Amino acid sequence: MTSPYGHPDLSRDTSWTARANCLGVDPGLFFPERGGDSEAPKRVCRGCTVREECLDYALANGERFGIWGGCSERERRNIRRRRQLLIREVTA
Repeated sequence: MTSPYGHPDLSRDTSWTARANCLGVDPGLFFPERGGDSEAPKRVCRGCTVREECLDYALANGERFGIWGGCSERERRNIRRRRQLLIREVTA
């Protein structure tokens, strides 16, 4: 099974994390308080070679908190909605 980006199913495989820009960065940075600054963690994600894998992982595992693949929880929720709408359109 592959993701929408053509990557292997990443719901369990986390080997990509060894190549992430955030390796060695305080994990707390990626979990800002509600309404807090999300720009700092997103800067770490910019240019990351495994950004898509990270986002795929978060979406596949229903991550509800934090910044994953450069996206906030709200942004991931919007991605899920758009994907569900596309699936409905394709299957209709």
